[in-house]
Amino acid sequence: MNHTYKVLKSDIELFAAALNQVRVYVVQLLSEDLVSVVDYGGTLEKFSPDSVKIAGAYYMRNQFEFRVDMKGTTI
Repeated sequence: MNHTYKVLKSDIELFAAALNQVRVYVVQLLSEDLVSVVDYGGTLEKFSPDSVKIAGAYYMRNQFEFRVDMKGTTI
């Protein structure tokens, strides 16, 4: 199954996701071609240079990837 997604890396991308209230999911990279979805998440509530808060949980920006499904999403 193919999924089209965008990885949110910059502050402006995270801000746009929060402003548009899109569902953000959290992914942990296990190896070059293997990932684990940690949380199917929700809307982005808060972010800082070090962490992101999604659906009440905090995630470290340097340990996880934050993705949005691009199907029907405008970011």
